[in-house]
Amino acid sequence: MTRPLQRPIRPLFSSGPCAKRPGWTPTLLNTDDPKISTLGRSHRSKPGKDRLAEVIAQSRRLLGIPADYRLGIVPASDTGAVEMALWSLLGPQPITVLAFESFSEEWASDIINELHLPTKLRRADYGILPDLRAIDPADDIVFAWNGTTSGVRMPHADWIADDRTGLTICDATSAVFAMDLPWNKLDVVTWSWQKVLGGEGGHGMIALSPHAVARLQSHTPAWPMPKVFRLAKGGKLIEGIFKGETINTPSMLCVEDQIDALRWADSVGGLKGLIARSEGNAALIADWVASSDWASFLAKDPATRSCTSVCLAIKDSWFTGLDPDRQQAIAKDIVSLLDKEGVGLDIGAYRDAPPGLRIWCGATVESDDIKALLPWLDWAYAGVKQNATNIAKEA
Repeated sequence: MTRPLQRPIRPLFSSGPCAKRPGWTPTLLNTDDPKISTLGRSHRSKPGKDRLAEVIAQSRRLLGIPADYRLGIVPASDTGAVEMALWSLLGPQPITVLAFESFSEEWASDIINELHLPTKLRRADYGILPDLRAIDPADDIVFAWNGTTSGVRMPHADWIADDRTGLTICDATSAVFAMDLPWNKLDVVTWSWQKVLGGEGGHGMIALSPHAVARLQSHTPAWPMPKVFRLAKGGKLIEGIFKGETINTPSMLCVEDQIDALRWADSVGGLKGLIARSEGNAALIADWVASSDWASFLAKDPATRSCTSVCLAIKDSWFTGLDPDRQQAIAKDIVSLLDKEGVGLDIGAYRDAPPGLRIWCGATVESDDIKALLPWLDWAYAGVKQNATNIAKEA
């Protein structure tokens, strides 16, 4: 088919680390004036603590986190935040894990194989959600709000009981700042800086409801707790974590970058503006998929389709008739061609997911770049298919 003429200005569609906010350059960070810069300063200095506390305060405000929830910065990105929750909170109550993509499978594995806790595991294949009906309100529930590797998200929280006695532990790293989370239904929420706001990796955040705080104060885990996992000590919450006194040394450059991202979020209309940008980007792909003769959504139910990590499957009968190894090779060829052309970087499906494409549509991605990418997807697929067909004929 005809080679497209227009190219994305920023062909950055990775699902993490995600694209920096539009207009970002390193020179915009607070790094030059030694009187106000925190670079080279201790994170325990007053300026360092103030900047860390600003990230907490502005994140709370933008997301509308209830005033009685604790919010802190923790090590090791979203993974670290989830593991802190699992190792610190689980044990006293029965456990249900909802596993429908790669990371929720990892949380299930850690609970079952590392913590050795009896677990009710509700699994679903990529593209669909597990059965959400009749979950015991006494269970601690561990789940992702948005499956970064499957493109499937929770459509609502009606399935979570208001009168629950168990905790809801929600990995929301590709949902926070792009979806309106029902905080009253969530007791633990975790995320990282490098997703929707395009921050830098290595730093996680954890929000705790009063119910979760009470568990921390009343429950002592039966296993040794590494320092980086400790949220409580001697039956008391370590309050400093939620005031900017981090467990380990954070990157103050990353802190300045996150403050810049939060200020940008305000400039586009706060949470409503961020959600609108993400939903608008995803809608462009939905319109394209509706008329495509080869691409479809991996998410089966439109109500569960992610507006951030949009995962595409290939429905063309030519492709579906190939053996699985050949399908993987064809999908990789498409990704490689787009990468070589510099029009769509890092858009391959996650390694454990079905072969296809994954396009990040979070708020830091411009809609014009999505529009420019879509014809290139058709061009790349047509070219790879033609080449594969010619090779098959010659063989």
